Amino acid sequence: MTPDVVVGIDSSTQSCKVVAIDAATGEIRSSRSVAHPEGTEVDPRAWGAALDEAAADTLEHCSAVSVGGQQHGLVTLDADGEPVRPALLWNDVRSAPQATRLVADKGAEWWARETGVVPVAAITVSKLAWLAEHEPEHLARTAEVVLPHDWLTGRLLGRSRDLVTDRSDASGTGYFDPARDAYLTDLVHEVAGRDLSLPSVLKPSESAGRTPSGALVAPGAGDNAAGAMGLELEPGEVVVSLGTSGTAFTIAVHRTADPSGEVAGFADCTGRFLPLVCTLNAARVLSSTAHLLGVDLARFSDLALEAPADADGLLLVPYLDGERTPNLPDATGTLVGLTRATMTPAHLARASVLGMLCGMADALDALRTNGVPTSRVLLIGGAAKSPAVRALAPAVFGLPVDVPEDGEYVARGAARQAAWVLSGDAEPPRWGRRLVGSFEVPDSADWAGEVRERYAGARERVYN
Repeated sequence: MTPDVVVGIDSSTQSCKVVAIDAATGEIRSSRSVAHPEGTEVDPRAWGAALDEAAADTLEHCSAVSVGGQQHGLVTLDADGEPVRPALLWNDVRSAPQATRLVADKGAEWWARETGVVPVAAITVSKLAWLAEHEPEHLARTAEVVLPHDWLTGRLLGRSRDLVTDRSDASGTGYFDPARDAYLTDLVHEVAGRDLSLPSVLKPSESAGRTPSGALVAPGAGDNAAGAMGLELEPGEVVVSLGTSGTAFTIAVHRTADPSGEVAGFADCTGRFLPLVCTLNAARVLSSTAHLLGVDLARFSDLALEAPADADGLLLVPYLDGERTPNLPDATGTLVGLTRATMTPAHLARASVLGMLCGMADALDALRTNGVPTSRVLLIGGAAKSPAVRALAPAVFGLPVDVPEDGEYVARGAARQAAWVLSGDAEPPRWGRRLVGSFEVPDSADWAGEVRERYAGARERVYN
């Protein structure tokens, strides 16, 4: 008998990745990636074209398929299911004033209690409010509001209306309560000024239907929930993902409700929850500094490891693209502690690594403050490949760090969900994960505590 092959799709900000995996063993059969257009607003049809190219010939030979997609993006569809305007992506910050007004109107405690999310510019409800204020003509043509992964799932099913989603992605909209698995439709009406259709929310292992070639289509997931599925994450293990954005998330039995807005009380894609902290500045902090120094990333890492442990007091507060956590969309980066002695490439390289890691250490602290256990970090993403990041992370985080082998974990998680739907079992299949390294907290890491204190002090002085 020919083994079943399942396909996982990762439709991210940068690209569409399609991975075919043996449903029984988790072994990769094929992988392909196609770039997405750059920008903070994109025509959803470009994602469809990238999927068609990346999945050419793959979908016809698989048994099940699922989409893991970038969260929060606002996709507006007309009565025919066609996009009304380009989708506003999670990293588009134009809706920051609307987010501020939404929070002021109802109070942060209300948002945290009712949705698990306190609106910032990234969240879908803020973007919907921006559309209502700035483009009422587009809102008037909008019949249905969906998310990027919902749009692509619809394409797989061959339909463009009456779309479906899952609770993990819906929980990032700001108008869905993952504790009750229900939309706040009155809130949508209030923000948009009228009723809008929303995609149906499927159960974690419920089939959305079949592709024209007969493959089962799983509910799909938000990218972080799919990543947790791909890593087979368990409570206590915290993923720190250092990609375009930085995220820290784990699996929890209960939803968090953080009125500070630092921890989003998202749902996962197994029926549990996914408390998550997101920053806008991660791997690109390192690549931008390397570009400034005129070196490649390998040499950049060497420079960072050559410098003194605390970079002699030099530190970068790395808000190069504004910041989401803390909520400072108009912030810029700040270099503190610059002297003639610290004005060297090695000091600057280490300062940027420490600054990025301090931001993520703050994210871990936020999870703990909300009662989320943290015992070990799984470090993934582009910046996790850096020897300097691997070496410094345990000291700055104060936790042991495992580095899984490089992999497309969002696509893998989507494929694992597809295999779960295909099997009909009560639990997803166990494929296991492989590590390329484990790093313990060093015996002497007093310098790391001092760096974190310096970072906190600089952030308070500059941004209050």
